[in-house]
Amino acid sequence: MSFYGYARVSTLDQDLSIQRAALKAAGCEVIRAEKASGARRDGRTELQDLLDFLRTGDTLVVTRIDRLARSLKDLQDIVHELKARGVALKATEQPVDTGTAAGKAFLDMLGVFAEFETNLRCERQLEGISAAKARGVYKGRKPSIEPGEILRLRRDEKLGPAAIARRLGIGRASVYRLLGKQTANGANGGGHADQG
Repeated sequence: MSFYGYARVSTLDQDLSIQRAALKAAGCEVIRAEKASGARRDGRTELQDLLDFLRTGDTLVVTRIDRLARSLKDLQDIVHELKARGVALKATEQPVDTGTAAGKAFLDMLGVFAEFETNLRCERQLEGISAAKARGVYKGRKPSIEPGEILRLRRDEKLGPAAIARRLGIGRASVYRLLGKQTANGANGGGHADQG
């Protein structure tokens, strides 16, 4: 029987060290960690690798259930998959034990609360955006594409959309969209024929 840890934070600027330390203290020799949203399992490759690796008698350890999943359905799917393979689930900061009826009920309640918290956070964010828009101070996300640089590369270096996209590390569709707007406005943007 082996203990395997899983740590997760939602954003790149968050730190995993506290979770790693708690999992190591709980006896996990192998810890998989990632920085990804917990709302869906898509794109959480470290979790999937760990789930594929676990064997009967092993224990998956997390610090809190919301590190494993933020939606009740995803949590139930993971717990069902673990149970079918004879793998236990434990949390270091919560009384979670999938081997008992009380532990299973507690796990279900935690899943409901985690999903509720996620929904509340989304509602508060939307309310904040609406209020900021009403005050005229909402700016939105900072653009990741510099239109001036795209136009400069097109005009000065005579690069095509594909070459511009490669140079700037952005999608080709974004370059086409900007150049198309410039052409529609009568600016010297260029069309879609040049694949760069």
